[in-house]
Amino acid sequence: MEKTVRETIKETIRIHLKRNKGQVYGQCLTAVGWVGGTLPKLYEKDGMIELPMADVSNGGIVVGAGLMKKRPIYVIRYQGFNWYNCPMIINYACKSKELWKIPCPIFVRGIGMEGGVGPVAGSSHHSLYYRMPGVKIASPMTPREYISVYKQFMKNDDVYYVSEHRKSYDNSSELKDSLNHKKFDIIIFAISITRFESFKVKEILNKKKIKVGIANIVWLKPFKIKKKWLDALKKSRFGGIVLDDDYVNGVSKSIANDLNLKSGKTICAMGLRDKTAGFHKTVDNLPPDVKRICKQIETIVNKK
Repeated sequence: MEKTVRETIKETIRIHLKRNKGQVYGQCLTAVGWVGGTLPKLYEKDGMIELPMADVSNGGIVVGAGLMKKRPIYVIRYQGFNWYNCPMIINYACKSKELWKIPCPIFVRGIGMEGGVGPVAGSSHHSLYYRMPGVKIASPMTPREYISVYKQFMKNDDVYYVSEHRKSYDNSSELKDSLNHKKFDIIIFAISITRFESFKVKEILNKKKIKVGIANIVWLKPFKIKKKWLDALKKSRFGGIVLDDDYVNGVSKSIANDLNLKSGKTICAMGLRDKTAGFHKTVDNLPPDVKRICKQIETIVNKK
């Protein structure tokens, strides 16, 4: 039986601590749940370092560990907390190598989730890191993708922001691009948790005679447009749509612009609505779901 993303992360952390002699930092790591079951039951003597509930200063502690070549993995339990945790990382660790020739490799685990978690904690916030030079950003949603990202981190000395999502933790399947037709109506370029929704969208719209292709985006930065993506996009009738779990005015629009310039096709972007989330489902701010994505694509197709 294939390992889940949860089990893969847990084993990766064990290898990092025991075999690679690295360190893991974060708040409440050894508390009930062990960060959604993604941490092995190891403690400070093994390199699992509990940080105080002081989000603003903790990033500085991790940067210090990075400068000491400890290759720290920094666990940020809710991606929204990056607003407090990331200043030292993006303003020192990401710049140190370029300015002073002193690398500061850090593997940041930013964990996204939605649903009743309020105005600060929820969703993905990879756009916070995206505009800063000196950082690499990936959003792995499958076991093999996660292992690949970790191996690349261990091979070089850059800061990595790894945008996780709790809803991917039970997944044990690999997500492959769906670009097997000669011509599509529209291509979905999906990021983070929206990748799972995109396959449901494809199934629904194909029954309505709307041909949907899917391109899975794992690496947000550097973002490289695959040849098969570009070929499918150029042949499409109505262009593409980028889906994200972050606010739409960020990574999704930037990638949409890159795709537009390369293909000459119209590329839309969907993400979180431009509003603050509340704690109740009637005032929440959730990523694009099947219903919302289908409606947007049908609007594009029918308008043309």
